Amino acid sequence: MLEKQHIAIFTTASLPWMTGTAVNPLFRAAYLAKNDDKEVTLVIPWLSSNDQHLVYPNNMQFASPADQENYVRQWLEASIDFVSRFMICFYPGKFSKDLRSILPVGDITECIPDEHADIAVLEEPEHLTWYHHGRKWKSKFRRVIGIVHTNYLEYVKREKNGFISYFLKYANCWVTYIYCDKNIRLSGATQDLPRSVICNVHGVNPKFLEIGKTNTGLQQDGNSLFCKGAYYIGKMVWSKGYKELLKLLSRHQSKLCGIQVDLYGNGEDSAEIAQAAENLKFVVRVHPGRDHADKIFQDYKVFLNPSTTDVVCTTTAEALAMGKIVVCANHPSNEFFKQFPNCHQFSNGDEFVKLTLQALAEEPIPVTDELRHELSWEAATERFVMAAELNQLISRRSSSISSNPLLPTFIKTGNLKKKLEDVSASLHQTISGIETARRAFGAVPKSLRPDEQQCRELGLVLPEQKKRR
Repeated sequence: MLEKQHIAIFTTASLPWMTGTAVNPLFRAAYLAKNDDKEVTLVIPWLSSNDQHLVYPNNMQFASPADQENYVRQWLEASIDFVSRFMICFYPGKFSKDLRSILPVGDITECIPDEHADIAVLEEPEHLTWYHHGRKWKSKFRRVIGIVHTNYLEYVKREKNGFISYFLKYANCWVTYIYCDKNIRLSGATQDLPRSVICNVHGVNPKFLEIGKTNTGLQQDGNSLFCKGAYYIGKMVWSKGYKELLKLLSRHQSKLCGIQVDLYGNGEDSAEIAQAAENLKFVVRVHPGRDHADKIFQDYKVFLNPSTTDVVCTTTAEALAMGKIVVCANHPSNEFFKQFPNCHQFSNGDEFVKLTLQALAEEPIPVTDELRHELSWEAATERFVMAAELNQLISRRSSSISSNPLLPTFIKTGNLKKKLEDVSASLHQTISGIETARRAFGAVPKSLRPDEQQCRELGLVLPEQKKRR
């Protein structure tokens, strides 16, 4: 019998931060381990208390990694109907206020013992490797798969220093080239990366599929389900689609007169967005954020989402799963949704008006079992296994060749491409080990190694003990 594959999924966020890189890798771990034919470990960041209050909602705090693990598992158990036996371990992280992101501290490859270092899945590979200093990912693991979640270039272009996007573009290509064997881009909205394929390997929380299944049954029995019109839900910052949506509503007020749109979300730009909504000639109401599965959303018929910064929009998938009509931009991020009859995509303002009014006047088409399956995590996991080529036998990279002084040089070094890759990785290792260089490129100060507090909280060897060794 072949040994089980060991899959370590490294990600850049964790619940209770309800962000895509916290939720989607959690579901991926659960479904990869579902059949008990793989050993799966989810590796998530641990934040000390001074960072937790900056990230987690409602002042939620965890005294220990065990407490946070319990929270994560309870949330997952409430979402799935099976027991998934995967492990969770934590790496030290620090929150960057400037980047609004959690960044790794130290060499996070150490979280996985060498004997279990088969396959590493890097959720946001560029994010996890920008400042990586330690064991080279490809030296540690047999195969390294990156999953590209975020359109970083689009976000940076919208900032005042948008010129940085040109530098970031090449930096992302560099680190994913030297550290990843293959990169999976969720959609064509992300930048092209070395050794990459486009494949949506995300699904939706099963509770949305259940809501949709119930709604389909009611529709087929002749019930009228939707008594409310259009809505949008998302983090309330301009870059998350609100700028595009309010601009469309403002420019076409005369044609949309009489409709009502409800916006739901929390975020730094809430006050400005509410003010912009008040200036419109028809009713656009702004509400605090809620869980998209909340009963309040079940009466809405139409989900409006003109965002072009998403890679694959989770809320769009959730709305389709619930059986709603979606009006979204004709954009690479929405390519996956074109197969759904209830997804209407516009290319300009006039089409947005036409499709919105049409959607409000018609009934959604009942979602078939086949299309519902396409949105599920079962289907997403199947796509991931295919795209990552996990079913192919992977031989461990041999370190014996390069360490054997008796072999000819051309055998030791391999081909020129491999040699250049090794030199490039060594250059990155050198730069990432210099504190001033790290700071210059945006790393959190003193994140080269875990501090004493992080070591104690995670049971790591204290810095002074390492020096003694």
